[in-house]
Amino acid sequence: MIAPTGRVLTMGSLFDGIGGFPLAAARYGIQTIWASEIEAFPIEVTLQRFPSMEHKGDITKLSGKLLFPVDIICGGS
Repeated sequence: MIAPTGRVLTMGSLFDGIGGFPLAAARYGIQTIWASEIEAFPIEVTLQRFPSMEHKGDITKLSGKLLFPVDIICGGS
């Protein structure tokens, strides 16, 4: 999806699981930049689907100041 500015929309995914939200977003042209997940198996699934997506780990250890800014933040808690 293209933003009104003409650039591709970006997204961050909290409680990412197996990357359902990033998968749906990708079908609409939205690029997921980073995700937060702590379980090993779901992380392996998203590494297969989205090798360029950064995995940020435990949400309780994230700092908004250190995350790359995105247009959309989703959460699958």
